[in-house]
Amino acid sequence: MPIIQIDMLEGRTVEQKRNLVQKVTEVVCETANCPAEAVTIVIRDMPFENLGKAGKLRIDG
Repeated sequence: MPIIQIDMLEGRTVEQKRNLVQKVTEVVCETANCPAEAVTIVIRDMPFENLGKAGKLRIDG
């Protein structure tokens, strides 16, 4: 039973998330040889102020 966690910055629409879940599920089923019912996907939206890179918060540009 594959469990996939996707962390991404907030701002995607429900339709974009729906499409992401569908396509990721298809790929996992093909590669792991399992039914779609066995695939669980968790999407975690992250605020821009919770991501830092190269010593700066993403919210700071």
